[in-house]
Amino acid sequence: MTKIFDLHDVSLEELRSLYGTHDANLHSVEKVFNISLYEEDGWICTDDPVIAESAEKLFSLILKKIRDEEPLSVFDIYRLAEESKDHTAEDPSDLYSVPFGRSYDHRPIYPKTKNQKTLLETFESKDMTFVIGPAGTGKTYLSVVYAVNCLRLNKTKKIIITRPVVEAGENLGFLPGDLEEKIDPYLRPIFDALDQLVSPVQRQHLMEKGIVEIAPLAYMRGRTLDDAIVILDEAQNTTTMQMKMFLTRMGFHSKMIINGDTTQIDLPYGKKSGLIDALERLDGVEEIGNVELTSRDVVRHPLVRKILACYDKKD
Repeated sequence: MTKIFDLHDVSLEELRSLYGTHDANLHSVEKVFNISLYEEDGWICTDDPVIAESAEKLFSLILKKIRDEEPLSVFDIYRLAEESKDHTAEDPSDLYSVPFGRSYDHRPIYPKTKNQKTLLETFESKDMTFVIGPAGTGKTYLSVVYAVNCLRLNKTKKIIITRPVVEAGENLGFLPGDLEEKIDPYLRPIFDALDQLVSPVQRQHLMEKGIVEIAPLAYMRGRTLDDAIVILDEAQNTTTMQMKMFLTRMGFHSKMIINGDTTQIDLPYGKKSGLIDALERLDGVEEIGNVELTSRDVVRHPLVRKILACYDKKD
């Protein structure tokens, strides 16, 4: 028997969170480390001494997050276990000691990886930030969280979120409804992020007042966007002219965030992505930040990270 983690100073409520519903968190750790865990004499124990140090650090990290009131799903535990096994888990002291935002029901929101922390710091320090990364790394979510938090702190007067409407294998003309109903599915990921941060009633109020605006990229032409945080999502699907149009909308006291995944371009074959073009043209401009997220920053189901790794390997 090898003692891994001392439970004597862990409260009953913390213990429930540590173990998870029906011990789901423990089962995730067991699956990743390929071991069996059990409790004895107030300790989490195993019969495999090789992983003791990594597992002890993992449970310390999980308990720290629980005591910081950071919400943890079983998928978060699985991700942390994988990182601990690979010795890439982030020390909580290296991430924010205080939440950088809160959900509408007051749950704290923390960056989950070091790259995500770097991203949030870049939002603060740069007027314009390009965020490149695969699906599931939190590009849209973190951008919206940052913008909403700035709105709450009166650091900005308005949030504008836009994206190009590009068909990905389907024709808009065949979708039911009027133009607004046709476009709504393209903007749904943005609504989903907002709905975690403000209640549906608050969102409706903010949109009616024009404080939060969500619109297709074509609606940005001819405008100057002052006193606003402007987020361009799915930027890999802009043309070079669309990107130039968008970037030159920037006004005084504004910040721009441009999110994209250069591996998922839905433009017609042979048409260059405005995102790739902008990255090449603007390289070296001091006021512009550039943060790249990787498959290690994926915070969706653990299988997503493995799928991305397989595609990266094939490519």
